[in-house]
This record gives sequence, C-alpha cells and structure tokens, in this order.
Amino acid sequence: MGYLPPTTIADALRSIQKGELILPAIQREYVWRPSQVIGLFDSIMRGYPIGSFLSWKVDPETVKKFRFYGFLKDYHQFNARHNPMLDIAPGQAVTAMLDGQQRLTSLNIGLRGSYAYKNKHAWANNPENYPLRRLYLNALGEAEQNEAGLRYDFRFLTDGQIAAADPEESRYWFPVHRVYETDDLGDLWDLAGEKGLANDRSARNTLSKLWKAIHSAPGVHFYEETEQDVERVLDIFIRVNSAGTVLSYSDLLLSIATAQWKDRDARYAIHGLVDALNSTGQGFGFTQDVVLKSGLVLAGIGDIGFKVKNFTAENMATLDRNWDAISDSLKVAAGLLSDFGLSNATLTAGSVLIPIAHYVHRRGLTQKYRESVAASADRAVLRSWTLRSLIVQGVWGSGLDSLLRDLRQAIDDHGADGFPTAEIERRMAARGKSLAISAEQVEDILNLSYGAARTFAVLAILFPHVNTRNIHHIDHVFPQALLSRSQLKQAGFDRGAADDLQSKRDQLANLQLIEGPENIAKSDTPPAVWASAAFTTPDAYEAYLGRNDLPWLPKDVTEFAAFFTERRSALGRRIAAVLGGTSRVTSGIAGADIGTREPTLRASIEEELAESAYAE
Repeated sequence: MGYLPPTTIADALRSIQKGELILPAIQREYVWRPSQVIGLFDSIMRGYPIGSFLSWKVDPETVKKFRFYGFLKDYHQFNARHNPMLDIAPGQAVTAMLDGQQRLTSLNIGLRGSYAYKNKHAWANNPENYPLRRLYLNALGEAEQNEAGLRYDFRFLTDGQIAAADPEESRYWFPVHRVYETDDLGDLWDLAGEKGLANDRSARNTLSKLWKAIHSAPGVHFYEETEQDVERVLDIFIRVNSAGTVLSYSDLLLSIATAQWKDRDARYAIHGLVDALNSTGQGFGFTQDVVLKSGLVLAGIGDIGFKVKNFTAENMATLDRNWDAISDSLKVAAGLLSDFGLSNATLTAGSVLIPIAHYVHRRGLTQKYRESVAASADRAVLRSWTLRSLIVQGVWGSGLDSLLRDLRQAIDDHGADGFPTAEIERRMAARGKSLAISAEQVEDILNLSYGAARTFAVLAILFPHVNTRNIHHIDHVFPQALLSRSQLKQAGFDRGAADDLQSKRDQLANLQLIEGPENIAKSDTPPAVWASAAFTTPDAYEAYLGRNDLPWLPKDVTEFAAFFTERRSALGRRIAAVLGGTSRVTSGIAGADIGTREPTLRASIEEELAESAYAE
C-alpha cells in the first residue's frame, strides 16, 4: 500500500472511459449537489489541492468475488441516479475507488457529461422538469460576490438558456467539456476564436488556466491498496468513509449486502423496491433505511440494530434467501397503507410499515388480502391500530428497535389467524407507548389544524364510514373563503371577533373528510345550503350529520362560533371513546361528562366500523 506517482485529471478520466478505474459495490451512490461540483471546479482553477484518492488494485481472481459499477457521466435526478453495473472480462485486473468517488464523479460529469436537476418549484413527478444541463465557465468575468467565496463563474446551464441569452453575453459562456476534449492548447484557441474570444487576453488566461489544470497539472494523488483480503478492504472502506459525508448504517448494510449476495444485485433489488413502494397509491416517501430495517425484522434476524457486527455473511445470506418474500410482503403492506388513505403527505412515521409487513409475512398474505371480503374485519382491526399508532405521539420515536422486536414477537406468537391487537397493545403499553390517551392528549388532538401531519389519521379513525380507498380531501365544514378577513368585516365583526373566528377556522372542529368530487362541488357554499342541496330528503340530511358528528350546520358566518363550540364538544367525546381516553374530559369540550355517553358512543362507532369493513 503506497502513493502512486501523481497524475492529471484528464488521465484519471481517461481511465474511467476505458473501464480501468471503476467502483466496487460497497460504494454508495452519487450524492453531490450542483453547488458542490461548482465549488470543486473553483478549487481546481485556483490551484487548491482537492485531496488524495484511495484506490484498490483488484486482481482477476478477486474480481470474481465482487460486483463492480461504472462512474456516472450523465446524472439525471429523476431517472438516472444509479450507477451502471459493469461486466468485467475474465482475467481483467481493475482499479476500484475506495475513497474519492464523489469528487471523481463530479469531474466526470463536469468535463464529460451533464447534470439534470429539477427546476425550482416545478412538479417532482414530471421528467420534463429536469432539463439537461452542462457545465459552463464565464471566460470574461469572475463570480458575483457570494458566501461560498467562489472566484470563478461556473454554472450548469441548459441549451435553452444559452440560446436565449444575448449573443454578446452567450459568447462568454464556454462549455467546459470542450476544454477536456481538446488535447492541444492551440486547438483550444481555435475554439475560443469561434466564439470571438481569441483576442481577449482575460478570456485566454482563464481558459488556459482551466486547460492546464485539467491536462498538465499533476493534481490527482492516488494511494493504492494492493492486498486482496476482502475483509481488510471492507475495514478500510468503513474507516475512510466515517469522515466527510458520513456513510450511514443503511448505506453500509446495502454495501455489504451488495458485496455478499450471491443470487441477485442487492443495490438494484433494494433501490428497485424503494421505488416500487414509493409509487404505491398517491405516493410515499419510504427510505432505504426503512426497507433495510424491514428486511432484518422479516428475515428473523435477532439483533435488528444498524450495527456493523450484525452485518455478517450469515445474516446477509438469510436476507438474500428471503428477499423475494420480504419484497412481496412490503408491497402488500404499502398497498394496505394506501387503502387506509395514507400517502407521503399524511404518513407521519414510515416505520409503521414494518410491523404491518411482518404480519403479512407471518401469515403469507398476498395482494388478494386487500380485496378479500372474508378478511374485511381483520383489515378493519389492522387499520384502526395503524391510524391510532400514528395519532399518539412518540410511538415511532425513541426505542424503535426494542419496540419492533416486541411487535415481531407478538405477531409471531399470536398472529397466526388475525392481527393480534390486544397482545400488541399490551406490549406497547409495557414499553410506555400506550395507545390509550389522556385528557391532555384529547385536548392536543382537538387543537390539530388543517395541514398538520396527524390530522388525516385522526379524521380517518374517528369516522370509519369513510372508504379511504377512494381519494378523500380534508375539507373545511364552514368554507375558508367565507371566513376571510374581508368577509368577516363585511358581516360586521370587529377586529377581535374576526381574529377569534379565524383562529377557529382551521382547527379540527371545522374539518371533515370528503371525497374529491364532493369537495369540488361543495366549493365555497355555506354548509347548510350545500347539504340541503346534496341530501334532498330529511333522512339523508340527518344521516350525513350523524356520520360526521355534526350537531347542525350553520347557514351563515354569524352561526359559525356556536357550531364550532358544539362540534368541538362532540369530537372530544368521540376522540375519548375511540382512543380510550378518560371518562371525563373537561378542558376543551365545554366540561362535557362523557362517562354516561361513552359506552353507547363506543358501541355505535364499533358498529359503524364493522359495517364499513364489510361494505368495502
């Protein structure tokens, strides 16, 4: 192990082009932002050192034990984020990067390729919002004053931006990839002449400096490891990557799994599963961490912590053997969460996926479970537990690994025929994570507002008649537009009264779940007027009020305050009944005594829940 003679950036990139310099599977993916790439090029132009690079000379026999990947050249934030897998020819020795991948990839992108990232404020799910950009250097001007202290004006620009620029300005922007492609400095002046820059001393100096930094400055220093002991190399990799942008435990697990799985490419399998889960329903935001933690839980590995000692070859082999079934169970679980009406916007804890997936795995359930009439009651129980666990704060926070082990054991011991809610909640309560709420928690829930992460889960559990497999909106019972400051002033309310009404506008007591088409039709109509038109018979009108725990509906803004007070009391009783609060809740629900009403209310809600389950 020792330093190699220094080389140039151009020579290093040519090694990448020829497939001689590659990435081992234990490397994570490219994570640098455009601003970091620009900072690297500014450092190169100023003659600053860009750090040493650690490489591993891999003999042909060792090559057979690993998977290898190529460096990214054209990075696309939407659909080209993963490194291409390489097929190394038998008998070929290669050099693999252990440290410095981010810097070399950035050089490769800036000098040979492109970086497509999302336009600001554009929709993330539209690939057209990720235009291809190449790196350009302003040959005639320095960077504007900036906090990063950059001197040279590098920018990622689209072809459209260059075409739309004033001709006098556009000639200043020199494509950096042309500097790399030009082996001779004289040829560079020909290119500069085509843009009208050849006679400008400042431009020539700037472009000459960049060309020399790439082609002649020996600024790339490789420290090469030659040992073929894979365990030693893995230890070096872990130690080196504990600095800088720290390699997370899940990155490490993915790296080791990729290196050790025999029958599949772990990187593609895991990234593909993350993408599949996140495309379910209206979309989720599950992370690699959640998926890998799920793998440890569902594979039955004893210690599920992200610790290096748990990533043994034996554990990885177990994960590999069980991966297909684990993947299927996670997909069913994500589908169930979508059926419960949840999405990335309303799922407050991605870890809830794990026990649901383990229950599915334990029983060998398939996607048919989501539709089965016979499983309706079991799904209703699972839905209730899921939503309640998302409402009570702190359940999925600290002590997660211990909780997941307990839930796994409860499901293994008692989940053969149905979701074991009683046993699960007993174990949760023993860990201080009871789902039964206190009077203070009832008050906290009543104060939830429109847009809060837990609001959807609260409304969905309180009103089980809602078929969450359909798209529902969180709707203001009394429309927002009718409670605007101008509307309130026009109705004769003074500033204090208007402030009070506006503070109530977005709170839980003025919210309901309503299907998308109904919400559009409802628009800004006063609730009593809209409901009379939507439910044309007395029975239908009363049924709507009952389903949503609406004491009555205001005809105009003058009746909103009284309506809000009564609805808040009604919801307080319902919350206490459904979530197991105390028998008397005084704060926030007008001192209402629910001790005599709770059994009847709870029975009513349970009956409603059962009916909705069988009606799916």
